[in-house]
Amino acid sequence: MKITRAVVPSLFTTLNVFCGFLAIVHTHEGSLLAAAAFIGLAAIFDTLDGMMARITKSSSQFGVELDSLADVVSFGAAPAFLVFKASLHEFGNLGLLIAALPLMFGAIRLARFNVQLVGFDKDYFNGLPIPMQALTVCAFIFQYYSEANGLTGWPKDALAPLVIVLSLLMVSTIKYDTLPKFSKRQLAAHPWKAVSVAVALLIVLFSKATLLFHVLAAFILFGIVRAIVNAVRRHTTPQQSPTVPKNELSGIDI
Repeated sequence: MKITRAVVPSLFTTLNVFCGFLAIVHTHEGSLLAAAAFIGLAAIFDTLDGMMARITKSSSQFGVELDSLADVVSFGAAPAFLVFKASLHEFGNLGLLIAALPLMFGAIRLARFNVQLVGFDKDYFNGLPIPMQALTVCAFIFQYYSEANGLTGWPKDALAPLVIVLSLLMVSTIKYDTLPKFSKRQLAAHPWKAVSVAVALLIVLFSKATLLFHVLAAFILFGIVRAIVNAVRRHTTPQQSPTVPKNELSGIDI
């Protein structure tokens, strides 16, 4: 029975990495929109494997390591190759270096996550999660790329800065909330998080995914703004000195 429970989430992780491989193949063949779709499908399987691990109570260190190996392919290598083929190949060696950032910084982020992992449930991530980085890139491609003309105008100029910012955010210490687990306890503890996710899903559905990039960008910017506000508060709030007993100040034993 234990073996069966462990296999279920690992199966979804395997489907995740298979979708990453298909994304790379379609990028090589020039079908960039299909490649972006497979990366999005990989993100769905990535969510399902964690969900199934919690449902079957089969979370393990093996699952964490397998998930990271899958993520570095689906959300590191696949989007890196995607942005390179989309337009960054036109910038020569500089474009090659920028395109490699999601893969390199994503691998660093996953290694840091694994060594800092304490327990399997958490309320936030340190740094932008690698699937969110990949989904944002794919949403940008869906929004502004066409098979006939590729990227044109300002989106073509914006791709490189977008990739750089997203890659740096992955290895930053900016806190990003995890998706709420829709249980009574979690909803009571984080009601606004659940409401925000529900509103975001409704916006994406009613816009037929045309506002997906904008929703993801808003989520990313919210994390940055919150980190800045918290830093300003820490800087402006006077720190109280710890209370020291009088006998310690005077050096006289009482």
